[in-house]
Amino acid sequence: MSEFVARIAGGVADLPRAQWDACAGSANPFVSWDFLTALERSGSVGPGTGWQPLPIVIDGPDGTIAAAAPLYAKTHSQGEYVFDHGWADAWERAGGQYYPKIQIAAPFSPVPGPRLLLRDSTLGPALIAGIETLVERNALSSAHATFVDPEQIALFEAAGWLIREDSQFHWHNKGYAGFEDFLAELSSEKRKNIRKERRRAVEGLEIVHLTGRDLTEAHWDIFWDFYQDTGARKWGRPYLTRSFFSILGETMADKILLMLALRDGQAIAGALNLIGEDTLYGRYWGCREDVPNLHFELCYYQAIDAAIARGLDRVEAGAQGGHKLARGYAPQPTYSAHHIPNAGFRRAVAGFLDAEREEVQRDRMWLNERTPFRKEG
Repeated sequence: MSEFVARIAGGVADLPRAQWDACAGSANPFVSWDFLTALERSGSVGPGTGWQPLPIVIDGPDGTIAAAAPLYAKTHSQGEYVFDHGWADAWERAGGQYYPKIQIAAPFSPVPGPRLLLRDSTLGPALIAGIETLVERNALSSAHATFVDPEQIALFEAAGWLIREDSQFHWHNKGYAGFEDFLAELSSEKRKNIRKERRRAVEGLEIVHLTGRDLTEAHWDIFWDFYQDTGARKWGRPYLTRSFFSILGETMADKILLMLALRDGQAIAGALNLIGEDTLYGRYWGCREDVPNLHFELCYYQAIDAAIARGLDRVEAGAQGGHKLARGYAPQPTYSAHHIPNAGFRRAVAGFLDAEREEVQRDRMWLNERTPFRKEG
């Protein structure tokens, strides 16, 4: 491999937008300059959050960025959705210091996507080597790349990183003309259940989809209340700040799809999605009135409607949630990669991952046999 110099910046906002996005591409909004700098500008990452932005870049011969990775120094393991708390506990009980660690990720976003942003596709190994050097020169415990695009896993594996596997539930568009076309592929019982759920969920309600110029600060005030309520119940405190949503609305309005349920003109629930080139990404949900099945309607069925209308290939509705299976969302593998320099610690983690992988794959096979789609024969 030729010699390349990797450098660390103080934040994605310190780097030229056009150069970063030339590496990131336009398919996945979560690694875009706009999204990552919205996190920085809003204080959702940075001092006091445990997420210190330290993006790593390699410049090409022309002096512009040829490769980059959204890298963070982490002082905890919150907001990652790939859980390593047990690893941290074991390392510290053995007398080591697990934190800070290096995280290559789209913060707070369990969304598969590129973690090596490559304008020059040959620079993947050099970028990984730069991350390893950062870990070793600072005597850090580990580096972790989470929700890695499956196409990039081979690069990490070739570099000797440990690969971890998990599952998410995604909906796939098979060229449907409408929601009824999708339902036609399900078993009769599942079709009836979903139609019944949808009717009951929206009784007395109006569902609106907002994007682009239709989004206002009043909408963000409403959704902030929803997000705070959900965040407080799930994580103890919300990860994102109020200003994050305003900045996102200023810089990425055309990539946002906000769905609201209205009763007598007042919003009682909402779901926030980001729009990629071929995927609708469901991210946050909240409500101020408990309506049976409204969560399924806004987060899953309305997302399917929107994906079909926009000609998108799939809907990714976030982490976890076995209840998505009955709504036509099928299990898909997700991957993370882990660099652990200490040989003994690496062996212990590798053994754990081997056993975990077998369990995850068995579970995914079991789930695939229980999708709501009609079984031939």
